[in-house]
Amino acid sequence: MTEWVSLSSGARPVPQPVATPLVWATALGGAVALVALVNTVAGPGSPGIALTVLSLLAALLGFCARFAAAPGTAMLCWLFLNGFAIPPAGVLTWAGHRDTFWLGCLLTAALIGTTSARLIHARAAYRRLTTEADPTATEAGRGPHSS
Repeated sequence: MTEWVSLSSGARPVPQPVATPLVWATALGGAVALVALVNTVAGPGSPGIALTVLSLLAALLGFCARFAAAPGTAMLCWLFLNGFAIPPAGVLTWAGHRDTFWLGCLLTAALIGTTSARLIHARAAYRRLTTEADPTATEAGRGPHSS
């Protein structure tokens, strides 16, 4: 049976995701910085390394964003991957399968980050609410932390 618990009882709500424009601005700045770093360290002909680094950025940004921000985050990362991580720099191209794969990787990374955050926050909120709703449950070993 589910019980509603008032937030005034001390229960904390699930954190709100960061605003989409802020996530996209961070994706833009982060993609520029990371592609510049990869081009400096590994050279401009290393799209595999750049894709990996940008996928990690997309997943990290997805962790604090809404699901609606994922396509834009992936697109911004792809623009810098395509335009500056492969020669000739500054020229956008479309190579069917390659770019579709890159966009898919970046979108998947952003969605995995967002999904992970939602699951982690929901589980934490559930534990907080069940612990506060029945404080004797943890004392008797029947709480959510006992396996």
